Amino acid sequence: MKIEYDKEADAMYIRLQEGDFQCRSVRLTDDITLDFAAGEQLVGIELLGASRLFEKPGTPVIELKDLIPKVIAA
Repeated sequence: MKIEYDKEADAMYIRLQEGDFQCRSVRLTDDITLDFAAGEQLVGIELLGASRLFEKPGTPVIELKDLIPKVIAA
């Protein structure tokens, strides 16, 4: 995972997958866009107006939970 912040644009991009992907973008709000690759794999998250979302946008506090997919037997 890689987090980039562009101070001039006040935009943050959270890259969840490394590599080149042809993505489909889904806008959740005016400020949040999700990028999906083939198979609906979430590749990245764009946050506009990031300075409003975090106290220090250059170093946000991030909590990662439940990253391991759960397998349900049929």
